[in-house]
Amino acid sequence: MDFQLLGPVEATRDGRRVALSGTKTHTLLAALLLARGQVVPDARLSRLLWGADPPATMSAQIYTYVSRLRKLLDPEVTLERRAPGYAIRTGESRVDVLEYERLDRLGRQALQEHRHAEAAALLREALDLWRGPVLVNVTEFLAEEEVPHWEEERAATLENRMEADLALGRHQRIVAELTRLVADFPLRERMRAQLMTALYRCGRQAEALQVFDEGRAVLADELGVDPGHGLRAAHQALLCATLDLAPPSAEGAPVSPSPSTAPPGGAPARAPRPRPASPSPSPSASPGPATAAPFMPPPDTPCFTGRARERAVLGRLLAARPGVAAGPRRCLITGMAGVGKTALAVHAVHAARDAFPDGQLYADLTGPYGIPEDPREVLVRFLRALGAEPPRSVAGDLDELVRIYRTRTAERRLLVLLDNASERAALAPLLPAGPHCAVLVTGHVHLAAETGPRVLALSPMNRAESLALLTATAGRARTAAEPAAVERIVECCAGLPLALRIAGARLVARPHWSVGRLAQRLAAEPTRLAELSFGRLDVAGTLTRLLRRTDTESREVLTRLTALGPRPFTPDSAAAALGLSVDRAEDLVERLADSCLLEAHPAPPVSSFRFHPLLLLHLQSLPIQRPARTSPSGAPPVPPVSDPYKTRFS
Repeated sequence: MDFQLLGPVEATRDGRRVALSGTKTHTLLAALLLARGQVVPDARLSRLLWGADPPATMSAQIYTYVSRLRKLLDPEVTLERRAPGYAIRTGESRVDVLEYERLDRLGRQALQEHRHAEAAALLREALDLWRGPVLVNVTEFLAEEEVPHWEEERAATLENRMEADLALGRHQRIVAELTRLVADFPLRERMRAQLMTALYRCGRQAEALQVFDEGRAVLADELGVDPGHGLRAAHQALLCATLDLAPPSAEGAPVSPSPSTAPPGGAPARAPRPRPASPSPSPSASPGPATAAPFMPPPDTPCFTGRARERAVLGRLLAARPGVAAGPRRCLITGMAGVGKTALAVHAVHAARDAFPDGQLYADLTGPYGIPEDPREVLVRFLRALGAEPPRSVAGDLDELVRIYRTRTAERRLLVLLDNASERAALAPLLPAGPHCAVLVTGHVHLAAETGPRVLALSPMNRAESLALLTATAGRARTAAEPAAVERIVECCAGLPLALRIAGARLVARPHWSVGRLAQRLAAEPTRLAELSFGRLDVAGTLTRLLRRTDTESREVLTRLTALGPRPFTPDSAAAALGLSVDRAEDLVERLADSCLLEAHPAPPVSSFRFHPLLLLHLQSLPIQRPARTSPSGAPPVPPVSDPYKTRFS
């Protein structure tokens, strides 16, 4: 006997359909088959058959449906009463969902082992088992529970099959199918990246770029988010001309995966590395473009608003200078976490693209777990983007990689964006020495020794800029309807662009919410940070990563200073709270200000400092015990703190 669930629920015996009657019978059979031989309790069967309102004769009716099924399915299949419910024993019968799962598992394994022809065949066979929309003739209660899972399974199988076909050079065959799939699944970024790859390999670069632009707009409109790493990697590889146009020479030969491939564990893969058609020129040879000019930065922020003064400063710095070579132009952009350093830098890079015809390079110098990137790996990626594949013999030699990099960039007009820089040792090797190059660095003030005197310090946005950003993110019609609530949201976000974007995105994602509802939820300080989270955007998570990169002494000092509260404080006040001399306390708070953990406010004759309100809330929310102790100097009691960050952030 054969059972089909991947479409209408059906049972066939020797090719002839078994006469199953009624939605309840189909639902009972599907529920028992999906349990894979396990007991399905009466309570679950009741919920799947009648929802939250079962009849008084529930048990008797379930017994009746089971009896009908027994008569129809005997002798091949056995339905057993096993307290507290029922189970099905299918014997030698074939169940399509089990066969699908077996083929899908084997196909994924073959794909991971680069047996692409075998993977494509297995995954195609698995997909052929689908006969239409899954479970279409069961109750809405079972459908609501199971259909999303199976639709996700099918979409993932389709993506894996497309990945195998791309690796086999079948891009021309699958373009039409991928186009339809992207229309059916507009929010699946991996599928969109696969369509971009297929179009590019068919020589249709303009259409591939259009697919990315449409995806970025859909994600912004539907979810209020930017494209994820995998889709951005595909876009970047497309702009850098590093998606291999040539299919493999023999079907089944190993091929580098497309940018959308994600390794086991779900981490997005990097864009594929360039594979020049001919050997790269010697690094010491006269420079010349071996590939199209790379454009590696992330996409620009939609509807970028505010920062008019800072944009003007960067615009003047990065403006085209025909015939002028007065030395490299560098600028360090600093500010607290979430203040918009990266967004401003990326916006400036996009605006200045025409002034740097030889390309724009980008690297995030801090990994996802707060670990600085190895400059050797960054240099290898830069050199590949520039068409200079470094020999394997020098891949681990930092000095040689720096020499090749500076040779290749000496006469080029390049713009380099180094994001989230935290260590001087990792930053210095990545600075090009050519007179026509410009460099933007986002990081902390202590990096100024490497970048030079141009430092652009970003403060939280003022009220007008905050209102403009929230309006641009949430929509003018939405904010104009409730101006008082908008003002309250702006006040709660305290000028932090990340917080404002999250608030706007939440309003977009919840059109049934009033602006006042979000304002009310943000008004409660104990839960404000929890409210300022949406998808991958998270104020508390961003602050956590910042504190994780902070040394132990600074974290302890910062935590003790929270006793001073939200108002500005002087070095004298800090000295009293810390139980230290004024000079020592001033050195410590200045170091915290250099790391953008405190806001410095020059006010002669004595500077003052204060916490950003959201950082203060975050620090105060941490589970820290502060038993009082007396300072040896006779100063007020000093609260010694345990350092929660080692266990919380490491």
